Amino acid sequence: MKNVKVIIWGLGAMGGGIANMLLTKKGVDIVGAVEIGDRVGKSMFDLPIIQHERGDREDVIMGAAEDVIKPGAADVVIVCTDSFTKEVFPKLKMVMEAGMNAITSAEQMAYPAAQEPELAKQLDEIAKANGVSVMGTGINPGHIMDLLVLVMTGCMVDVEHILSKRVNSLSPFGPTVMEEQGIGISKEEFEARKADGSMAGHVGFAESVGMMADGLGLTVEEFTQDMDPILTDVDRKSPYGFAAAGSCAGVAMVADAKLSNGMEIRMEHPQQIEPEQVGINTGDYVIIKGTPEINMVNSPEVEGGLGTIAMIANSIPNIINAEPGLQTMITMPIPCAIMGDMRNKVREDKKIVK
Repeated sequence: MKNVKVIIWGLGAMGGGIANMLLTKKGVDIVGAVEIGDRVGKSMFDLPIIQHERGDREDVIMGAAEDVIKPGAADVVIVCTDSFTKEVFPKLKMVMEAGMNAITSAEQMAYPAAQEPELAKQLDEIAKANGVSVMGTGINPGHIMDLLVLVMTGCMVDVEHILSKRVNSLSPFGPTVMEEQGIGISKEEFEARKADGSMAGHVGFAESVGMMADGLGLTVEEFTQDMDPILTDVDRKSPYGFAAAGSCAGVAMVADAKLSNGMEIRMEHPQQIEPEQVGINTGDYVIIKGTPEINMVNSPEVEGGLGTIAMIANSIPNIINAEPGLQTMITMPIPCAIMGDMRNKVREDKKIVK
């Protein structure tokens, strides 16, 4: 029985972390890596982010997309390059038309129908036409502020109100997230970017709300979100970001939604680099009013970087086993940590590389 074959598209903080995790697992091989610029033609194992020696493994030479994404090259391609559905769409299309399953870390892809229903429909059609599956996941959206909430409602008779709150550190994330969160910019620039719509902040509230509503058998009738800068009094430096005193170290975001039966969802998400440096404790909170009441607290937070890496890697068997089409975390089995041989979790008849 052959190992599960994986290609990673984008070896930044997330893609590189996924590579490191997979290199510790049994029954899975990284058989390709897509990169750009001066990384093309070099070994993946030469990247500083890769923590493992090549050893007796086959070398992985990073290449351009058109040279790596070939029909039948892998069972699944992991795409870690973008946050928005419209930006990652061409890459996912390319992967699926080459007959391979795809998982992406793009936040909007956790529930793309929330803001890109037409692209979601096209992704579903392309996947089915090519006999493969596609999904987006991560720690948030994909787990903490949506899937975990739905899991907790499974033991409830009725639900009246949901508060989903995550106080987290942005420090593990890469340059793309630093840009989206406005790390290091002034308050004035933050407000200007917020006003013209170019301040992304957290990407995923609409997707989390859409997923939760769908899971509860309801629809979203009203949705609003807002954001404020988190200004720092001291210099803060993370691996991929820097905020000087007086500048923006993160974003405090909130969202409110009303569902079709009148119940409300409140989401609160202050996130910043190096919160511990200024005495802020991180944590995840699920507080649900209903019968019975839920008050779940996990502190410190599940680290966002590691959580996203693990969610994607642990979802590999599920996406291979899935029926063709666009999948979400509520149409798939809940991923579990893979502590044994990954091949034992994959249906042999569903593998692309036989």
